[in-house]
Amino acid sequence: MTTAIIISICVLLLIAYLFDLSSSKTRIPPVILLLLLGWVVRQSVRLLAIEVPDPGSFLPALGTIGLILIVLEGSLELELNRSKIPMIGKSLFVALIPIIGLAFFLAFLFNYYDGISYKAGLINAIPFCVISSAIAIPSVKNLSRNQREFVTYESSLSDILGILFFNFLAYNTIINSASFAQFGLQLIIITAISFIATVGLALLLSKIDHHIKFAPIVLLVILIYEISKVYNLPGLIFILLFGLFLGNLDELKRFKWIQKLKPDELNGEVFKFKELIIEGTFLIRSLFFLLFGYLIETAEIINSQTLVWAMVIAVAIIVIRAIVLKVVRLPLTPLLFIAPRGLITILLFLGISTEQSIALVNRSLIIQVIIITALIMMLGLMFTKKSKDEDPIEETIFPHH
Repeated sequence: MTTAIIISICVLLLIAYLFDLSSSKTRIPPVILLLLLGWVVRQSVRLLAIEVPDPGSFLPALGTIGLILIVLEGSLELELNRSKIPMIGKSLFVALIPIIGLAFFLAFLFNYYDGISYKAGLINAIPFCVISSAIAIPSVKNLSRNQREFVTYESSLSDILGILFFNFLAYNTIINSASFAQFGLQLIIITAISFIATVGLALLLSKIDHHIKFAPIVLLVILIYEISKVYNLPGLIFILLFGLFLGNLDELKRFKWIQKLKPDELNGEVFKFKELIIEGTFLIRSLFFLLFGYLIETAEIINSQTLVWAMVIAVAIIVIRAIVLKVVRLPLTPLLFIAPRGLITILLFLGISTEQSIALVNRSLIIQVIIITALIMMLGLMFTKKSKDEDPIEETIFPHH
């Protein structure tokens, strides 16, 4: 059995690699193919009456590690300088407003049809409001550099803001001025911790003179994130700042204290570290969506009771996104379609306590929304022609004078 499982995992991950290679040509997001492959494996196992241990308990752990690596990979790729401030500002606005707008809209609907409190409605609505960086970032390889950067900023910020919003509601029994003050204090604490930990880890990376140097850094990053979760601190802020710091050492050279890290030498180590993170992210992300696809029941996909709700949510996502993009004067194509739900949606759904969960928001609805939004993105990207001469985002954010 052990040999069969190892062979199966290796074969499935190699197929996942082929999906990743072919995505630039087919423009089909690998996540759709991974979910389908996982589902096919489940049906085959049942058809052949093969006994397989239940892998469902691994899903939250895989998802959390995947989230850390995805945000870290994205932040390592981002350039941070004055010219990027307009892009960061617009991506923050485009990430934040749809989360708030969609969450309150869905909470109103849940309250109207199910009679639940607005707070419980918001908690159950937020999983549908967050763009999945795990799906969005790998799916935009064919777009221009500025479009890819915008999607990376927006989806990473959407992950962070969505988790902040969710935790704020889930961990505060009563929402009042004291809870907002505590929330502000948590942000200050995690920012301070992020700065100290980032400098410490960068120093460690530059000082370790051993053939194993990246594994301890990755383990410490995951450890800091998990410890911050214990104290209800937004650990993703640390991941984002750590990645931005390492990825922008050249921009930080002007600060004297940075010279102690020997940035020129450290840049070479950061490049190797980035390559390791990219490889690790691919493996964990692929395993997560294969496993999630494996756990999907056919009845959950074709559940007619939740399908109407899934369509309503998908339409609301697109309409609110279109309005926000128009407000900030960004081109609708292809950004309008790049709003997939995925890993974060699943993790937040799993994080809803029994007391706060509602019957309407179930696995069927989650799966259907993920599939519909991924299909919308796939169709949008398929019919988007990449411009070789000019970048509409660059023209909009950085207009020529």
